[in-house]
Amino acid sequence: MTNHLFSEIHANMPDPAKTFLETAEGQVLTYGDVVGLSARYANALAGLGVKPGDRVAVQVEKTPDALMLYLATVRVGGVFLPLNTAYTPAEIDYFVTDAEPSVFVCDPSRADALKETASKVNASLQTLDANGKGSLRDLAEAASDTFEDVARGADDLAAILYTSGTTGRSKGAMLSHENLASNARTLVKYWQFGSGDVLLHALPIFHTHGLFVATNCLLLAGGSMLFLPKFDLDTALKLLPRATSMMGVPTFYSRLLSSSDFTQSLVSHMRLFISGSAPLSAETHKEFSARTGHAILERYGMTETNMNTSNPYDGDRRPGTVGFPLPGVDLRITDPETAKVLAQGEVGIIEVKGPNVFQGYWRMPEKTAEELRVDGFFITGDMGRIDEEGYVAIVGRSKDLIITGGFNVYPAEVEAAIDEIAGVAESAIIGVPHPDFGEGVVAVVAPKNGAKLDKAAITPALADKLAKFKQPKQVHVMDALPRNTMGKIQKNVLRDQFKGDFEG
Repeated sequence: MTNHLFSEIHANMPDPAKTFLETAEGQVLTYGDVVGLSARYANALAGLGVKPGDRVAVQVEKTPDALMLYLATVRVGGVFLPLNTAYTPAEIDYFVTDAEPSVFVCDPSRADALKETASKVNASLQTLDANGKGSLRDLAEAASDTFEDVARGADDLAAILYTSGTTGRSKGAMLSHENLASNARTLVKYWQFGSGDVLLHALPIFHTHGLFVATNCLLLAGGSMLFLPKFDLDTALKLLPRATSMMGVPTFYSRLLSSSDFTQSLVSHMRLFISGSAPLSAETHKEFSARTGHAILERYGMTETNMNTSNPYDGDRRPGTVGFPLPGVDLRITDPETAKVLAQGEVGIIEVKGPNVFQGYWRMPEKTAEELRVDGFFITGDMGRIDEEGYVAIVGRSKDLIITGGFNVYPAEVEAAIDEIAGVAESAIIGVPHPDFGEGVVAVVAPKNGAKLDKAAITPALADKLAKFKQPKQVHVMDALPRNTMGKIQKNVLRDQFKGDFEG
């Protein structure tokens, strides 16, 4: 038995001298470097005691070395656990103590703050900085550039990604080698990626979009990437003439459109623009098409499933839809109360089934049983419908999940933090339309009797408790929050009341 995922990647690699990755600063990794450097990191991890099935937790900046660490973890038979770089030490403590990694890699500047967390689970704490330097890099440099990949099968775990719901604890979605390989295989063919492609990669690599969709697709296609640490408008405008394709979140496209330098001639040579992780507004879709002549291809995926649907490569890419189920993916719309499959055109819960669907939630068998049906369909929690021509449209979410700039925010966590602030009786977190981020996080707070709240002080009080993207961009103070006859806070009323917060 071979290493299921890496052996497929390796089998599709082109000439070792071909460039796989180039940074804005001019650092280049060839395909030969990919094999050699990932082998060095795999040897380093093995030397630290990583065995098949062990987790390797990583909270580091986006660098070529961080990407090689992902491949190294797969090669050594480990389970890669990427963590958002915005998470605070308090948040990281939960993920690490839940996943119990044998190795935890962080930025050197955070090592002291995270030392105690690592020691709780006896994890080896290693460092890797924004320049690709640190204790783990030192171990890799001293190691051999050849490595005999550890055998792993299709159903063995390759990664765990934590996902947020609207209630309860974050859940670790377990993704197998074949979950990742099958989805990349399908997308390469569906989006027609080839060895001549050069992808502008400005996405983070701690979630599905940038790590698995972008990276795995280009590796299987034998293409190249222009690898940016984050999206920067000026850098993107400078590099687009060298790219053939781009993957982004809606924020990227709205920022490109904000520049007069973003013209049709600048991108006339481009093959494909893909958007995901958050809803793309019909206005952005239409403005982009009018400006450039390119129709953005919107698709729909989740942490638990990778990609489920896509607008067609050849054919009408319809604004407001996420296209058709991908080859090999079954999609149905069900009644949220009865689970009955609904007729075409009716709105209900989107359920999906296919080789892309995850193995379940880490150490949460009850939650897994709740969301994975016995016939293999995953209950996504998204509300949608299928039109008469088969296009899938997402009309909302059954839960109050907020997606801001492509990142998930679940209200319960933010509300709990706000409710701890002196003078706060209760709070409600809602998402309202935001021109840049898709949705902006808004807090509506009610004071305790006799207390006087300063709304300007609410967000600063959360700075050490929550990642920046979870913190409210707008705060409102009300005497009391609206409730229905059952006593439940009416977030739909609040969303309607404050929907114009970010307009103009």
